[in-house]
Amino acid sequence: MLTVRELIGELDVRLLAGEGNLDLPVRWVHMTELLDPTPWLSGGEVLLTTGMQLDTPARQREFVKLLADHQLAGLGFGTGFSHEQVPAALVTAARRRDFPVFAVPYETPFIAITEAAFSKLVNEQYAVLRRALSAQERLERVVLSERGLEALAGTLATLVGATVIIFDPRGELLAQHGFRRQLAPGELELLRSGVRERIGRRDHVQFMPALEDPSRALAIPVASEAGGGSGVPAPEAWLVAVKDDAPLSDFDRLALRQAVTIVALELLRERVAGDTERRLAGDLLAGLLAGELTGPDLQRRLEPFGLSGTVSVLVLPKPGSSLCGNGRGPSLQLQEAALATALRAEATPALVASNGQAVALVPGLEEEELFALATRVADRVSRELGGHPARVGVGRAVAGVEARRGYQEARCTLEALELGLGAPQAKVATYRDLGSFQLLLSLQDDEALKLFCDSVLGPIQRSEGYYGGELMRSLEAFIEENGQWERAAKRLYCHRHTLRYRIRRVEELTGRDLGSARDRIEFWLALRGRELVR
Repeated sequence: MLTVRELIGELDVRLLAGEGNLDLPVRWVHMTELLDPTPWLSGGEVLLTTGMQLDTPARQREFVKLLADHQLAGLGFGTGFSHEQVPAALVTAARRRDFPVFAVPYETPFIAITEAAFSKLVNEQYAVLRRALSAQERLERVVLSERGLEALAGTLATLVGATVIIFDPRGELLAQHGFRRQLAPGELELLRSGVRERIGRRDHVQFMPALEDPSRALAIPVASEAGGGSGVPAPEAWLVAVKDDAPLSDFDRLALRQAVTIVALELLRERVAGDTERRLAGDLLAGLLAGELTGPDLQRRLEPFGLSGTVSVLVLPKPGSSLCGNGRGPSLQLQEAALATALRAEATPALVASNGQAVALVPGLEEEELFALATRVADRVSRELGGHPARVGVGRAVAGVEARRGYQEARCTLEALELGLGAPQAKVATYRDLGSFQLLLSLQDDEALKLFCDSVLGPIQRSEGYYGGELMRSLEAFIEENGQWERAAKRLYCHRHTLRYRIRRVEELTGRDLGSARDRIEFWLALRGRELVR
């Protein structure tokens, strides 16, 4: 930063006033002979003049007042032209304001001063640019090394000597790193409020947060490709920097503006990586549940997700089920995202995907520890879904190759809760809610389970004829919709009278009564068991 002291230190000039303000920064050097040049100045300049129109003490005093009020850095007065010496009235007025004034002898041309100033200013800007380019290269290496937003915020905080915060498009904290200290909770909340206010107004331009000293902070939007309501791209994040006790320098501001691009790249990288992981997780889950992936191949596919040993399965209710609030509730996509967020907050390796409902495979845990994890996940999922009640079905820890059976158990615990087994308001449904029926779903071998399923469903399978699988599909829809005719018929895309006919046919074939809770539960168990052994 060029100062008045540095500028005149190497020149043949004599300081007459303003020694206390010699360390003011010099933004530019300008020459004039106007009585009032301030309309063409923005502050921070050193002004050079010969005082051609400053022919009275009143004009001389007024000239100093104008320059000082406009926050100029100083005045160089050329002697040997209109004035042999710098006017005494001007010097006295400058001393009263502690405004730097220096005499420029006739032998020293103004161009020598401007060249000296420009040379230093250009060198300073070049040095700032080189530092900024070096900083950008360092930030790029963080992105290429895939160390994440936290490492990026930490590196940037070190480069600019400030606390760096990254907020998401809702104003929620994505990353924070302090330089010498962490922000106080009140300061962080003030910054968050400022960002949220801008988001609410769709004011997507950078601003100085309303701190006690606004010059030490800057908030910059990280724009996405989607347009905002004001025509300015809507931000996918906000980058905020706060210096401890000094204003942001030119380098700080330049580095922060360049860092916006790097933050956008990191967010894009995380989004692409997340999409890829979700696709892989979805394919893996589909293959697992269809029985297409088994044995060593399944175990190998689970290892990249941190699931090399035993696994437990967590399941959320299907959207539209009574556990989601009488058919109303968040979409499957929102449920899956909330479940993934909850498990990330627990720092738990997980495979999260959907198969008609949100499913997560996590490392196998002891039962009490697993149930405690599921309870915390249910609470966080509820918060992520805006306070909507969340239920979580839990399957016990099984070997990775038996993950399909663990999924069926977790799924059945929720359906058992919906059928009236277990505590109706429980956040977590476990195998304990299955009561004695867990013997059929979890503990029996495949042959015993197949025998039970055939005893209940065999008459339907052997008598369907040209109906194909319609009777079985109708029975499953009726059971899963808890005996509600309208919802089951809507699910099957048929009239409720058609469904009633099919259910009567099922009752005739099996000799059971679907109006009986006991018979409905046995049908439900047989349908679930069939999925395990087919």
